[in-house]
Amino acid sequence: MTVDVLRRPALADRRARVAVAVLFFTNGALFANLLPRYPQIKADLGIGNAAYGLAVAAFPAGAITAGLAAGVLVRRFGSARVAVGGTLLTGVGILAAGLADSVVVFAGALFLAGAMDAFTDVAQNAHGLRVQRRYGRSIINSFHAIWSIGAVTGGSMAAAAIALGASRGPHLLFSAVVFAVAACVALRYCLPGPETEAEPAAETGAEDSVPSPTRAPAAGLRTGWVLAALVLIATAGTLVEDAGMSWATLYLSDSLHATAALAASGYVALVGAQFVGRIVGDRLVDRFGQRAVARSGALIAAVGMGLALAVPTVPGTVLGFAAAGFGVATLVPAAMHEADELPGLKPGSGLTLVSWLMRLGFLLSPPVVGLVADATSLRVGLLVVPLAGLLVLLCAGVLRPRHR
Repeated sequence: MTVDVLRRPALADRRARVAVAVLFFTNGALFANLLPRYPQIKADLGIGNAAYGLAVAAFPAGAITAGLAAGVLVRRFGSARVAVGGTLLTGVGILAAGLADSVVVFAGALFLAGAMDAFTDVAQNAHGLRVQRRYGRSIINSFHAIWSIGAVTGGSMAAAAIALGASRGPHLLFSAVVFAVAACVALRYCLPGPETEAEPAAETGAEDSVPSPTRAPAAGLRTGWVLAALVLIATAGTLVEDAGMSWATLYLSDSLHATAALAASGYVALVGAQFVGRIVGDRLVDRFGQRAVARSGALIAAVGMGLALAVPTVPGTVLGFAAAGFGVATLVPAAMHEADELPGLKPGSGLTLVSWLMRLGFLLSPPVVGLVADATSLRVGLLVVPLAGLLVLLCAGVLRPRHR
Protein backbone atom coordinates (compact mmCIF):
# COMPACT_ATOMS: atom_id res chain seq x y z
CA MET A 1 0.00 0.00 0.00
CA THR A 2 2.76 2.45 0.98
CA VAL A 3 4.71 1.69 -2.18
CA ASP A 4 1.68 2.38 -4.36
CA VAL A 5 0.92 5.66 -2.59
CA LEU A 6 4.49 6.98 -2.83
CA ARG A 7 5.12 5.79 -6.35
CA ARG A 8 4.79 8.52 -8.96
CA PRO A 9 4.28 7.40 -12.56
CA ALA A 10 6.86 8.52 -15.10
CA LEU A 11 6.02 11.39 -17.44
CA ALA A 12 5.68 9.01 -20.39
CA ASP A 13 3.20 6.92 -18.43
CA ARG A 14 1.12 9.96 -17.47
CA ARG A 15 1.07 11.10 -21.08
CA ALA A 16 0.05 7.62 -22.18
CA ARG A 17 -2.82 7.68 -19.69
CA VAL A 18 -4.08 10.94 -21.18
CA ALA A 19 -3.69 9.49 -24.68
CA VAL A 20 -5.73 6.40 -23.81
CA ALA A 21 -8.36 8.64 -22.22
CA VAL A 22 -8.60 10.57 -25.51
CA LEU A 23 -9.11 7.30 -27.40
CA PHE A 24 -11.92 6.27 -25.05
CA PHE A 25 -13.45 9.75 -25.38
CA THR A 26 -13.45 9.69 -29.18
CA ASN A 27 -14.87 6.15 -29.20
CA GLY A 28 -17.78 7.22 -27.04
CA ALA A 29 -18.43 10.45 -28.90
CA LEU A 30 -18.37 9.13 -32.47
CA PHE A 31 -21.29 6.70 -32.27
CA ALA A 32 -23.26 8.93 -29.90
CA ASN A 33 -23.40 11.57 -32.64
CA LEU A 34 -25.43 9.15 -34.76
CA LEU A 35 -27.86 7.78 -32.16
CA PRO A 36 -30.19 10.80 -31.80
CA ARG A 37 -30.48 10.78 -35.60
CA TYR A 38 -32.05 7.29 -35.57
CA PRO A 39 -35.71 8.45 -35.46
CA GLN A 40 -35.17 10.69 -38.50
CA ILE A 41 -33.31 7.93 -40.37
CA LYS A 42 -36.08 5.44 -39.51
CA ALA A 43 -38.73 7.85 -40.77
CA ASP A 44 -36.80 8.71 -43.96
CA LEU A 45 -36.31 5.01 -44.78
CA GLY A 46 -39.97 4.24 -43.98
CA ILE A 47 -39.33 1.08 -41.94
CA GLY A 48 -41.15 -0.45 -38.97
CA ASN A 49 -39.84 -1.33 -35.52
CA ALA A 50 -38.88 -4.91 -36.42
CA ALA A 51 -36.99 -3.88 -39.58
CA TYR A 52 -35.36 -1.05 -37.68
CA GLY A 53 -34.28 -3.41 -34.91
CA LEU A 54 -32.75 -5.81 -37.44
CA ALA A 55 -30.97 -2.95 -39.21
CA VAL A 56 -29.35 -1.49 -36.09
CA ALA A 57 -28.36 -5.02 -35.05
CA ALA A 58 -25.89 -4.86 -37.96
CA PHE A 59 -23.57 -2.82 -35.73
CA PRO A 60 -23.07 -5.57 -33.11
CA ALA A 61 -23.14 -8.18 -35.89
CA GLY A 62 -20.13 -6.51 -37.46
CA ALA A 63 -18.43 -6.37 -34.08
CA ILE A 64 -18.99 -10.07 -33.42
CA THR A 65 -17.85 -11.03 -36.91
CA ALA A 66 -14.59 -9.12 -36.62
CA GLY A 67 -14.04 -9.22 -32.86
CA LEU A 68 -11.77 -12.25 -32.60
CA ALA A 69 -9.42 -10.78 -35.21
CA ALA A 70 -8.68 -7.85 -32.90
CA GLY A 71 -6.16 -9.84 -30.89
CA VAL A 72 -4.21 -10.81 -34.01
CA LEU A 73 -4.12 -7.20 -35.19
CA VAL A 74 -3.02 -5.95 -31.78
CA ARG A 75 -0.15 -8.42 -31.64
CA ARG A 76 0.98 -7.53 -35.15
CA PHE A 77 0.52 -3.75 -35.24
CA GLY A 78 0.28 -2.75 -31.58
CA SER A 79 -2.79 -1.83 -29.54
CA ALA A 80 -2.41 1.93 -30.01
CA ARG A 81 -2.25 1.78 -33.81
CA VAL A 82 -5.18 -0.62 -34.01
CA ALA A 83 -7.24 1.61 -31.71
CA VAL A 84 -6.58 4.71 -33.81
CA GLY A 85 -7.08 2.94 -37.14
CA GLY A 86 -10.36 1.51 -35.89
CA THR A 87 -11.45 4.98 -34.79
CA LEU A 88 -10.84 6.45 -38.25
CA LEU A 89 -12.79 3.71 -40.02
CA THR A 90 -15.60 3.79 -37.44
CA GLY A 91 -16.11 7.45 -38.31
CA VAL A 92 -16.34 6.54 -42.00
CA GLY A 93 -18.97 3.88 -41.28
CA ILE A 94 -21.04 6.22 -39.12
CA LEU A 95 -20.97 8.93 -41.79
CA ALA A 96 -22.10 6.40 -44.41
CA ALA A 97 -24.92 5.22 -42.13
CA GLY A 98 -26.13 8.78 -41.66
CA LEU A 99 -26.19 9.38 -45.43
CA ALA A 100 -27.76 5.99 -46.33
CA ASP A 101 -30.71 6.14 -48.74
CA SER A 102 -31.79 2.53 -48.23
CA VAL A 103 -32.09 0.13 -45.33
CA VAL A 104 -29.49 -2.16 -46.95
CA VAL A 105 -26.90 0.62 -47.15
CA PHE A 106 -27.79 1.73 -43.62
CA ALA A 107 -27.28 -1.78 -42.24
CA GLY A 108 -24.09 -2.30 -44.28
CA ALA A 109 -22.57 0.94 -42.99
CA LEU A 110 -23.44 0.00 -39.41
CA PHE A 111 -21.87 -3.42 -39.97
CA LEU A 112 -18.61 -1.73 -41.03
CA ALA A 113 -18.75 0.70 -38.10
CA GLY A 114 -19.39 -2.16 -35.67
CA ALA A 115 -16.46 -4.20 -36.96
CA MET A 116 -14.10 -1.26 -36.64
CA ASP A 117 -15.49 -0.38 -33.22
CA ALA A 118 -14.69 -3.92 -32.04
CA PHE A 119 -11.05 -3.44 -33.04
CA THR A 120 -10.94 -0.10 -31.23
CA ASP A 121 -12.64 -1.48 -28.13
CA VAL A 122 -10.26 -4.40 -27.60
CA ALA A 123 -7.19 -2.36 -28.54
CA GLN A 124 -7.90 0.64 -26.33
CA ASN A 125 -8.70 -1.60 -23.35
CA ALA A 126 -5.50 -3.58 -23.96
CA HIS A 127 -3.47 -0.38 -24.08
CA GLY A 128 -5.28 0.93 -21.02
CA LEU A 129 -4.33 -2.23 -19.11
CA ARG A 130 -0.71 -1.72 -20.20
CA VAL A 131 -0.80 1.77 -18.71
CA GLN A 132 -2.52 0.43 -15.59
CA ARG A 133 0.31 -2.05 -15.05
CA ARG A 134 2.78 0.85 -15.26
CA TYR A 135 0.78 2.75 -12.63
CA GLY A 136 0.59 -0.23 -10.28
CA ARG A 137 -3.02 0.49 -9.33
CA SER A 138 -6.48 0.32 -10.86
CA ILE A 139 -7.34 3.07 -13.33
CA ILE A 140 -9.45 1.14 -15.85
CA ASN A 141 -12.75 2.50 -14.53
CA SER A 142 -11.54 6.04 -15.16
CA PHE A 143 -11.05 5.23 -18.85
CA HIS A 144 -14.59 3.91 -19.10
CA ALA A 145 -15.78 7.06 -17.31
CA ILE A 146 -14.07 9.12 -20.01
CA TRP A 147 -15.91 7.00 -22.60
CA SER A 148 -19.15 8.08 -20.92
CA ILE A 149 -18.06 11.73 -21.12
CA GLY A 150 -17.45 11.21 -24.82
CA ALA A 151 -20.87 9.64 -25.25
CA VAL A 152 -22.55 12.54 -23.43
CA THR A 153 -20.57 14.98 -25.57
CA GLY A 154 -21.50 13.21 -28.78
CA GLY A 155 -25.17 12.94 -27.82
CA SER A 156 -25.23 16.61 -26.86
CA MET A 157 -23.56 17.56 -30.14
CA ALA A 158 -26.24 15.66 -32.03
CA ALA A 159 -29.05 17.20 -29.97
CA ALA A 160 -27.64 20.66 -30.66
CA ALA A 161 -27.32 19.90 -34.38
CA ILE A 162 -30.93 18.74 -34.49
CA ALA A 163 -32.13 21.83 -32.61
CA LEU A 164 -30.20 24.06 -35.03
CA GLY A 165 -31.65 22.25 -38.03
CA ALA A 166 -28.28 20.99 -39.29
CA SER A 167 -28.54 18.14 -41.80
CA ARG A 168 -27.01 14.75 -41.03
CA GLY A 169 -24.21 14.90 -43.63
CA PRO A 170 -22.35 18.03 -42.49
CA HIS A 171 -22.96 17.21 -38.84
CA LEU A 172 -21.53 13.67 -39.01
CA LEU A 173 -18.67 14.72 -41.30
CA PHE A 174 -17.63 17.38 -38.80
CA SER A 175 -17.80 14.82 -35.98
CA ALA A 176 -15.73 12.25 -37.89
CA VAL A 177 -12.99 14.76 -38.80
CA VAL A 178 -12.70 16.30 -35.32
CA PHE A 179 -12.41 12.98 -33.50
CA ALA A 180 -10.12 11.48 -36.14
CA VAL A 181 -7.66 14.34 -35.60
CA ALA A 182 -7.90 13.88 -31.82
CA ALA A 183 -7.17 10.15 -32.10
CA CYS A 184 -4.18 10.72 -34.39
CA VAL A 185 -2.68 13.24 -31.96
CA ALA A 186 -3.22 10.78 -29.08
CA LEU A 187 -1.31 8.07 -30.96
CA ARG A 188 1.88 10.07 -30.63
CA TYR A 189 1.79 9.81 -26.82
CA CYS A 190 0.77 6.15 -26.42
CA LEU A 191 3.23 3.63 -24.98
CA PRO A 192 5.87 2.46 -27.48
CA GLY A 193 7.10 -1.05 -27.96
CA PRO A 194 5.41 -4.42 -28.42
CA GLU A 195 2.44 -5.70 -26.46
CA THR A 196 3.08 -7.75 -23.33
CA GLU A 197 3.44 -11.41 -24.18
CA ALA A 198 2.74 -14.43 -22.00
CA GLU A 199 5.78 -16.04 -20.44
CA PRO A 200 6.77 -19.33 -22.09
CA ALA A 201 6.22 -22.39 -19.98
CA ALA A 202 9.93 -23.19 -20.18
CA GLU A 203 10.81 -19.95 -18.40
CA THR A 204 8.28 -20.32 -15.61
CA GLY A 205 9.04 -23.94 -14.87
CA ALA A 206 7.21 -26.97 -16.15
CA GLU A 207 6.00 -28.10 -12.75
CA ASP A 208 4.50 -24.69 -11.92
CA SER A 209 3.03 -23.93 -15.33
CA VAL A 210 1.32 -27.26 -16.01
CA PRO A 211 -1.56 -28.24 -13.69
CA SER A 212 -1.63 -31.76 -12.33
CA PRO A 213 -3.85 -34.17 -14.26
CA THR A 214 -6.19 -34.62 -11.31
CA ARG A 215 -6.75 -30.90 -10.76
CA ALA A 216 -6.80 -29.71 -14.38
CA PRO A 217 -10.36 -30.80 -15.33
CA ALA A 218 -11.90 -29.34 -12.18
CA ALA A 219 -9.92 -26.09 -12.47
CA GLY A 220 -10.75 -25.81 -16.16
CA LEU A 221 -14.44 -26.42 -15.51
CA ARG A 222 -14.53 -23.79 -12.78
CA THR A 223 -12.74 -21.28 -15.01
CA GLY A 224 -15.27 -22.00 -17.74
CA TRP A 225 -18.22 -21.39 -15.42
CA VAL A 226 -16.71 -18.18 -14.06
CA LEU A 227 -15.96 -16.95 -17.58
CA ALA A 228 -19.55 -17.70 -18.64
CA ALA A 229 -20.91 -15.77 -15.64
CA LEU A 230 -18.60 -12.83 -16.42
CA VAL A 231 -19.87 -12.83 -20.01
CA LEU A 232 -23.47 -12.71 -18.72
CA ILE A 233 -22.63 -9.82 -16.39
CA ALA A 234 -20.95 -7.86 -19.19
CA THR A 235 -23.82 -8.73 -21.56
CA ALA A 236 -26.35 -7.42 -19.04
CA GLY A 237 -24.44 -4.14 -19.01
CA THR A 238 -24.48 -3.97 -22.80
CA LEU A 239 -28.21 -4.77 -22.89
CA VAL A 240 -28.88 -1.70 -20.78
CA GLU A 241 -26.52 0.43 -22.87
CA ASP A 242 -28.23 -0.75 -26.05
CA ALA A 243 -31.64 0.14 -24.64
CA GLY A 244 -30.40 3.69 -24.27
CA MET A 245 -28.64 3.77 -27.64
CA SER A 246 -31.26 2.14 -29.84
CA TRP A 247 -34.59 2.79 -28.14
CA ALA A 248 -34.51 5.65 -25.61
CA THR A 249 -34.93 8.37 -28.22
CA LEU A 250 -37.67 6.46 -30.04
CA TYR A 251 -39.56 5.62 -26.85
CA LEU A 252 -39.52 9.20 -25.63
CA SER A 253 -40.47 10.68 -29.00
CA ASP A 254 -42.99 8.11 -30.29
CA SER A 255 -44.54 6.64 -27.15
CA LEU A 256 -44.32 9.63 -24.80
CA HIS A 257 -44.48 12.37 -27.51
CA ALA A 258 -41.42 14.30 -26.36
CA THR A 259 -39.83 16.80 -28.73
CA ALA A 260 -36.89 15.64 -30.84
CA ALA A 261 -34.35 17.60 -28.79
CA LEU A 262 -35.86 16.45 -25.47
CA ALA A 263 -36.07 12.84 -26.64
CA ALA A 264 -32.27 12.77 -26.94
CA SER A 265 -32.03 13.43 -23.19
CA GLY A 266 -32.89 9.80 -22.38
CA TYR A 267 -29.63 8.49 -23.81
CA VAL A 268 -27.67 11.47 -22.48
CA ALA A 269 -29.09 10.79 -18.99
CA LEU A 270 -28.10 7.13 -19.18
CA VAL A 271 -24.48 7.73 -20.20
CA GLY A 272 -24.20 10.77 -17.93
CA ALA A 273 -25.22 8.74 -14.88
CA GLN A 274 -22.99 5.93 -16.10
CA PHE A 275 -20.08 8.37 -16.07
CA VAL A 276 -20.83 9.35 -12.47
CA GLY A 277 -21.00 5.68 -11.51
CA ARG A 278 -17.61 5.01 -13.09
CA ILE A 279 -15.99 8.06 -11.51
CA VAL A 280 -16.93 6.83 -8.03
CA GLY A 281 -16.70 3.15 -8.99
CA ASP A 282 -13.08 2.53 -7.98
CA ARG A 283 -13.62 3.97 -4.50
CA LEU A 284 -16.84 2.03 -4.01
CA VAL A 285 -15.19 -1.20 -5.10
CA ASP A 286 -12.23 -0.62 -2.77
CA ARG A 287 -14.60 -0.05 0.12
CA PHE A 288 -17.38 -2.56 -0.46
CA GLY A 289 -15.99 -5.04 -2.99
CA GLN A 290 -16.86 -5.65 -6.62
CA ARG A 291 -19.61 -8.13 -5.76
CA ALA A 292 -21.57 -5.79 -3.48
CA VAL A 293 -21.22 -2.87 -5.89
CA ALA A 294 -22.51 -4.97 -8.81
CA ARG A 295 -25.48 -6.27 -6.84
CA SER A 296 -26.42 -2.82 -5.52
CA GLY A 297 -26.13 -1.32 -8.98
CA ALA A 298 -28.23 -4.08 -10.51
CA LEU A 299 -30.96 -3.42 -7.96
CA ILE A 300 -30.88 0.32 -8.69
CA ALA A 301 -31.17 -0.33 -12.45
CA ALA A 302 -33.99 -2.86 -12.09
CA VAL A 303 -36.07 -0.80 -9.66
CA GLY A 304 -35.40 2.58 -11.31
CA MET A 305 -36.28 1.52 -14.84
CA GLY A 306 -39.06 -0.76 -13.62
CA LEU A 307 -40.79 2.17 -11.92
CA ALA A 308 -40.26 4.36 -15.01
CA LEU A 309 -41.99 1.77 -17.20
CA ALA A 310 -44.76 1.17 -14.67
CA VAL A 311 -45.60 4.90 -14.51
CA PRO A 312 -44.60 6.29 -17.93
CA THR A 313 -43.83 10.02 -17.98
CA VAL A 314 -41.09 11.93 -19.78
CA PRO A 315 -39.28 13.09 -16.60
CA GLY A 316 -39.72 9.69 -14.94
CA THR A 317 -38.39 7.86 -18.01
CA VAL A 318 -35.33 10.11 -18.22
CA LEU A 319 -34.68 9.41 -14.53
CA GLY A 320 -35.24 5.71 -15.14
CA PHE A 321 -32.60 5.62 -17.86
CA ALA A 322 -30.29 7.57 -15.53
CA ALA A 323 -30.81 4.98 -12.77
CA ALA A 324 -30.09 2.20 -15.26
CA GLY A 325 -26.89 3.86 -16.44
CA PHE A 326 -25.65 4.44 -12.89
CA GLY A 327 -26.53 0.90 -11.86
CA VAL A 328 -24.56 -0.84 -14.62
CA ALA A 329 -21.64 1.61 -14.63
CA THR A 330 -18.98 -0.78 -13.31
CA LEU A 331 -20.23 -4.04 -14.84
CA VAL A 332 -18.26 -4.11 -18.11
CA PRO A 333 -14.96 -2.87 -16.58
CA ALA A 334 -15.37 -5.37 -13.72
CA ALA A 335 -16.04 -8.30 -16.05
CA MET A 336 -13.10 -7.37 -18.29
CA HIS A 337 -10.71 -7.01 -15.37
CA GLU A 338 -11.81 -10.24 -13.71
CA ALA A 339 -11.62 -12.15 -17.01
CA ASP A 340 -8.14 -10.82 -17.73
CA GLU A 341 -6.89 -12.35 -14.47
CA LEU A 342 -8.57 -15.76 -14.72
CA PRO A 343 -6.14 -18.62 -14.04
CA GLY A 344 -5.43 -21.09 -16.83
CA LEU A 345 -5.84 -18.55 -19.65
CA LYS A 346 -3.16 -16.75 -21.63
CA PRO A 347 -2.83 -13.03 -20.84
CA GLY A 348 -5.43 -11.11 -22.79
CA SER A 349 -7.48 -14.18 -23.73
CA GLY A 350 -10.15 -13.62 -21.08
CA LEU A 351 -10.42 -9.95 -21.99
CA THR A 352 -10.83 -10.75 -25.69
CA LEU A 353 -13.45 -13.45 -25.08
CA VAL A 354 -15.58 -11.29 -22.77
CA SER A 355 -15.30 -8.28 -25.08
CA TRP A 356 -16.34 -10.43 -28.04
CA LEU A 357 -19.14 -12.43 -26.44
CA MET A 358 -20.73 -9.53 -24.56
CA ARG A 359 -21.53 -7.99 -27.91
CA LEU A 360 -24.19 -10.68 -28.26
CA GLY A 361 -26.23 -8.37 -26.09
CA PHE A 362 -25.96 -5.64 -28.70
CA LEU A 363 -26.71 -8.17 -31.45
CA LEU A 364 -29.75 -9.84 -29.90
CA SER A 365 -31.31 -6.91 -28.07
CA PRO A 366 -32.41 -4.65 -30.98
CA PRO A 367 -34.32 -7.29 -33.01
CA VAL A 368 -35.85 -8.89 -29.89
CA VAL A 369 -37.00 -5.54 -28.51
CA GLY A 370 -38.24 -4.54 -31.97
CA LEU A 371 -40.27 -7.73 -32.39
CA VAL A 372 -41.76 -7.36 -28.91
CA ALA A 373 -42.53 -3.70 -29.62
CA ASP A 374 -44.36 -4.55 -32.85
CA ALA A 375 -46.28 -7.36 -31.14
CA THR A 376 -47.16 -5.38 -28.01
CA SER A 377 -45.49 -2.01 -27.35
CA LEU A 378 -42.01 -0.54 -26.99
CA ARG A 379 -42.78 -0.03 -23.31
CA VAL A 380 -43.02 -3.80 -22.90
CA GLY A 381 -39.89 -4.33 -24.99
CA LEU A 382 -37.89 -2.10 -22.66
CA LEU A 383 -38.51 -4.54 -19.82
CA VAL A 384 -35.16 -5.93 -20.99
CA VAL A 385 -33.54 -3.30 -18.72
CA PRO A 386 -34.94 -4.48 -15.35
CA LEU A 387 -34.51 -8.09 -16.49
CA ALA A 388 -30.82 -7.39 -17.11
CA GLY A 389 -30.56 -6.10 -13.55
CA LEU A 390 -32.06 -9.34 -12.23
CA LEU A 391 -29.56 -11.33 -14.31
CA VAL A 392 -26.65 -9.52 -12.65
CA LEU A 393 -28.11 -10.24 -9.21
CA LEU A 394 -27.97 -13.94 -10.05
CA CYS A 395 -24.43 -13.94 -11.48
CA ALA A 396 -22.61 -11.40 -9.29
CA GLY A 397 -21.34 -14.12 -6.94
CA VAL A 398 -18.37 -14.75 -9.26
CA LEU A 399 -17.05 -11.24 -8.65
CA ARG A 400 -14.58 -10.56 -5.88
CA PRO A 401 -15.91 -9.64 -2.44
CA ARG A 402 -14.47 -6.94 -0.28
CA HIS A 403 -10.82 -7.43 0.67
CA ARG A 404 -10.46 -7.81 4.41
